[in-house]
Amino acid sequence: MTSMLNHAIRNLPASSAWAARVFARSLSCSPQLQAAAVQPKSKKTLAKSGVKNIVVVEGVRIPFLQSGTSYADLMPHDLARAALQGLLNRTNVPKDVVDYIVYGTVIQEVKTSNVAREAALGAGFSDKTPAHTVTMACISSNQAMTTGVGLIAAGQCDVVVAGGVELMSDVPIRHSRKMRKTMLTLNRAKTLGQKLALISKIRPDYFAPELPAVAEFSTSETMGHSADRLAAAFAISRVEQDEYALRSHTLAKKAQDGGLLLDVVPFKVPGRDTVTKDNGIRPSSMEQMGKLKPAFVKPYGTVTAANSSFLTDGASAMLIMSEEKALAMGYKPKAYLRDFVYVSQDPKDQLLLGPTYATPKVLEKAGLTMADIDVFEFHEAFAGQILANLKAMDSDWFAQNYMGRKSKVGAPPLEKFNTWGGSLSLGHPFGATGCRLAITAAHRLKKEGGQYGLIAACAAGGQGHAMLVELYPQ
Repeated sequence: MTSMLNHAIRNLPASSAWAARVFARSLSCSPQLQAAAVQPKSKKTLAKSGVKNIVVVEGVRIPFLQSGTSYADLMPHDLARAALQGLLNRTNVPKDVVDYIVYGTVIQEVKTSNVAREAALGAGFSDKTPAHTVTMACISSNQAMTTGVGLIAAGQCDVVVAGGVELMSDVPIRHSRKMRKTMLTLNRAKTLGQKLALISKIRPDYFAPELPAVAEFSTSETMGHSADRLAAAFAISRVEQDEYALRSHTLAKKAQDGGLLLDVVPFKVPGRDTVTKDNGIRPSSMEQMGKLKPAFVKPYGTVTAANSSFLTDGASAMLIMSEEKALAMGYKPKAYLRDFVYVSQDPKDQLLLGPTYATPKVLEKAGLTMADIDVFEFHEAFAGQILANLKAMDSDWFAQNYMGRKSKVGAPPLEKFNTWGGSLSLGHPFGATGCRLAITAAHRLKKEGGQYGLIAACAAGGQGHAMLVELYPQ
């Protein structure tokens, strides 16, 4: 396949040659495809004097599924509970040892608005263990993780479970504002006459529902439309986006078939079969992908269903401890959670550029450069968004004119980047992806013999997150 791609590159237009080259290189150089294990490199540790070392003991997720499939009849807390139970089964951590539980979610089920608490109780955790839910769009479980880090660093806790959940198969659909107002007023009416008078005012348009949309409140623009504009601004072609999406699915399929997705735990769905693997990984062909019409900017847009992440159901969970506590309990941690940053930009024109802004900041905070990073795990909202970020990161002009920096940070080498697939192929439950990025980075570091991993993600509102993960000494 690699030789065929290299031959084909010579016949591609300039706009697509770069993407095909990095696609070919990633397939031939990806460490998970090498037969021999790579020995870990020896670098300085990111431990800081007077600061607690905080470790990931384990991280799991139930299979990420396309919405409307096997999880369609469940509720969010069912998925979160399954992830928590999977974590308990894998670690055998005593439930009463957990000091705190934090979960991220985006579209909240009104009956279980604090889904962390409901899932924890359902999973059998002590009712004395506090739990709360955070929301920060696509970096909600990133926020859950770093909240846990903060609790441990501050000495408030030793053991925290962090995670995230999203169920796109069933989202809240509201009555119109007029109908809601009428119904609330009707509830306060005391006499039959008052009730009939209110009912008589109801008009047909009152029954029009309010459907949820993946759109910015401040700009009313859908994220897909913004991604299309971003791709155009950075001159990312349709072919390049399709090539990157094909790369994601191809690498995810190889990782899945090779047993590398170690974070996935089986889930016996009530009334259905046991789900054991992600169901959105579907390598196609450039020819098939090229037949799809633009999904957002019609008829000339470049973002399609094939080069976008799909609506996904899923949940993740991670066991985080102080290093001292983990060792005292006999655990061998997977990785340290090190420096992290959150950023935010203009949600109109820089909605999806969070990784570009966050990456140099977290590297500077730790005293590292891009060359020090062995593994990159970035959230793939859209292929165009990823490629635009890579171009922005590799542009001195963008760094100087938009970021107030003297020079570019540089783009990650593709042979180190999302080599086990990403959100385009594995799926993206909004509230759960951050934990997947972190534990995948830890697993790749061990597999590939690296020491430092960098995870990054964009989020609605023009926000972003980046965090450094350091392999625990083997």
